[in-house]
Amino acid sequence: MILSDARILDEIEKGSIIIEPFDRSKLGSNSYDVHLGKYLAAYTDRELDARKHNRIQEFEIPPEGFVLQPGTLYLGVTEEYTETHAHVPFLEGKSSSGRLGIHIHATAGKGDVGFCNTWTLEITVVHPVRVYAGMPIGQLIYFEVDGEVINPYNLKDNAKYTTRSIKPVESMMWKNQF
Repeated sequence: MILSDARILDEIEKGSIIIEPFDRSKLGSNSYDVHLGKYLAAYTDRELDARKHNRIQEFEIPPEGFVLQPGTLYLGVTEEYTETHAHVPFLEGKSSSGRLGIHIHATAGKGDVGFCNTWTLEITVVHPVRVYAGMPIGQLIYFEVDGEVINPYNLKDNAKYTTRSIKPVESMMWKNQF
């Protein structure tokens, strides 16, 4: 079951959902709009290796915006820091950004109970498009959890994305054993 706007507000009041900064006008009927942060990153190598730490180059989006190019994976970040302690958060693109050909995640749209951070976006575009820091980029939807959560993300020993960041975070696949 997806939480309604009234239920999201109740959960914020209880502290089981935290959104910083929170702006009531960004709350939809069953979602909360998130915005593109001022930092983007791209991998420095064209060939990536899942067993290696692939480095990224970070840069700040200038006031006049930045033109994203097809064929490049950009890592972005949400302005909003979130915590979700009793629900499963899903990040979806906004239809307005989708209609510009902006895809904000390749596979990582679902968070875990206990996720506490900004959201790194896996941004690709269909054609060149200028983006701006602070523009609406996605929406968070919260789902009920059925049953007790034994292993929340923020308490897992092997959780790789727990360090609070205002910048995009590269893949930590290389930390896995395979």
